[in-house]
Amino acid sequence: MATVAELKRGQKGIIREFADDVLPIKLLELGCLPGNEIELVQIAPLNDPIYVNVNGCHLAIRRETAQLIELDLIQEQTAL
Repeated sequence: MATVAELKRGQKGIIREFADDVLPIKLLELGCLPGNEIELVQIAPLNDPIYVNVNGCHLAIRRETAQLIELDLIQEQTAL
């Protein structure tokens, strides 16, 4: 188990279940819901905020908030 804050650039995960009061309502409205795929796009120069892609929507979130979003990592398949 990992959090969004632990992702490396280009790495993806599936958002796990979390308590209703963990994330701000705005993030839930923008698609940060359990079962959705999230990808780390970029990290700001001072490591905060981080930029993620959720359902085609690019979001900037604080590292502090990203540490609250638990994920199941997606292992990339490499072609032979």
